[in-house]
Parts: sequence; C-alpha cells; structure tokens
Amino acid sequence: MNQITSVPSGKIQGASSQLFANHPGYQRMFRPNELTLGLFLPQKFYQGDMNVMEGQSDLVVQADKYGFAAVWVRDVPLFDPSFGDAGQLFDPFTYLAYLSAKTKSISLATGSAIFTLRHPIDLAKAATTIDQISGGRLVLGIASGDRPIEFPAYGIDFEQRGKRFADTVTYFRQLMKDGYLNINSALGGFTGAELLPKPVFGAIPLIVTGASRQSLDWIAEYADGWLTYPEPTHNSAGPRRLAEKIKAWRGLLPENEFRPHMTNDWIDLVEDPNFPRTPLRGGFTLKTGRNGLIDLLHEWKEAGVNHAALGIHFSERPAQEILQEMAEYVLPHFPSHVGVSPLEAKW
Repeated sequence: MNQITSVPSGKIQGASSQLFANHPGYQRMFRPNELTLGLFLPQKFYQGDMNVMEGQSDLVVQADKYGFAAVWVRDVPLFDPSFGDAGQLFDPFTYLAYLSAKTKSISLATGSAIFTLRHPIDLAKAATTIDQISGGRLVLGIASGDRPIEFPAYGIDFEQRGKRFADTVTYFRQLMKDGYLNINSALGGFTGAELLPKPVFGAIPLIVTGASRQSLDWIAEYADGWLTYPEPTHNSAGPRRLAEKIKAWRGLLPENEFRPHMTNDWIDLVEDPNFPRTPLRGGFTLKTGRNGLIDLLHEWKEAGVNHAALGIHFSERPAQEILQEMAEYVLPHFPSHVGVSPLEAKW
C-alpha cells in the first residue's frame, strides 16, 4: 500500500528547465536564447456561425506536419458580447484531447486555462489525462481571468480571484505528487487518497499569464514560465519595452536558472511580403507582410522571448494560405526543437 504523504499547505515553487528535461511538450517549445513559433486558435473569428470551425483540426494537423512548435487554445467559458471574443468556442481540455489524437509531435498548450473558475482536482484530472494520451505534450498556460461576468456565474468573488488563483496553483501541484496524500487547503482537502493518472514525466509546466493578480516576485518564485502581452509590435519600441520587462523578471530568478518567456500577437498577414508593420484595432492586431513579421520575431528573440504564439483569426486571407506561407518563409528562421519525442500512446 502506498504511504500517505503529508503535503503542506504552503506554496510549491516553480521549477527550472531541469525538471522538464524529458518533457516533450516543454522541450519542443523552449531553449535559452532561442525562439519557436506556435499557432493560436481559432483560425477564424466567431460572429454567430459555428461553421467558422469547419476544417480547423485539419489546419492543426498541417501545422504539426510543417513543424510548428505548439498549438494554443483559449479558455472562454461564457461568451460576453460586450467583451467581443468567444475564443475558439470549444472547452479547451476537451478540444486538446481531440487534437492530441490527430497530431503526433506538436505541443498542446492552453492560453490560458482560467485556474480561478475550476476546482484544482478537476483541472488536474483533465490536465494529466491529456498529458497521458498525448505522450507528454501538454503545456498549461494559466491565468486568474479577466471577464467579470464569469465569476458570479460560478459563485466566485471577482475581487478574490488573485488569492484563489495562487491557492489553486498550490493545490494543483500537490496533486501531482506520488502516493496517498494529506492535503489541507482553503479550497478543500482530503486524507488517504491519490489523483490518477499522474503526468507522464512527473510534472506539467505551469506558465503564468500576465500578472494573474500576483507580484513579479511571486511569478519569479512559483511560475514555470511567463506569458505576457507583447507591448506595441508595429515598431522596435515595443520589443525594447518587452525586453526590460523580461530582464526584470529574470533578474529575480535563481542565478543561471532558465525559465521560458512567451508572448503572442494577432496578425493579418498580407500577400505583399514587404508590407510595413501597421497597427490595427487600437494596436491589438498587426497587419504586416512576412518580412515585417520576421523582423518582429527577431526583435522578440533578442528581447529574450522563447516562444511566440501567433493568431490569424483577424486575417483577410484563407488560413491555409497564411499557414503555408509562414511554414515556407518564416518557420525556417525559428525552427522547433527536436530531441525529446512524445511517449508512444497506445490507449
């Protein structure tokens, strides 16, 4: 019989890259001083018609074959018209399970799972299941949430989301431990039980998004990586500001310890390869040709970014056409990392 492990209620620190040395999802995306590319779903902006999702999984399969590092899905429980974005519509965990069965190597990432709106046991059960059936390809971007309508719908105090987020991270990590557990948390507890299945390689990376109502010191101590918004992308001033933010965060990490930084942007990639970087929608979308995109990605790399997730749902051109152009002209500059293969899943 497994021994009961007493798990303290204190926070469990984030980990250096050494913990994830054999984790296929993490290793495909992250290396010091390198940048890889991911694709942010959905491929088309939802405007009341579910048919925009048609063929999207085929696009993900193609991205896997092209060699993109990751596919990212969003977590939007309720569509608030005043917020104006329904995400990729499907539940992120259910959808990633579906995509894991259709792909072989691409990392499966959430951007981001709202940790405050779900119980950590349910989060852990879904996450470890996907990790197992994908052979260790899951990377969890996590956040405290920013859509006020969702919190009362769940019966959760919007103003307390920062504390609940931190408590959920701790509880989630406690559940990853081997053996029968003794957990005491503000979110619940139990004695003499164990969460199954466990992650394939012992842990699942938790990438904190934005501040998630935490201090920079907290993020440096407890996050396995950091996903932040990119600052303005139409000129070099934004990447320089991003570099300062990354430097400040990395300055709080233990000496010589690598943890990855990620950013993302919505792009409208036009046919003219030399079309200049032009901000749209108040700067939330970047219209550019592929050469402008390549320049931006190099600037991000120099700033210390290790992975860039690009969303194309505001683009005018067909998604397949954009993906093919990025695979042919952009991806060779920022190839995915190889060396750790996903565990063969025989389920």
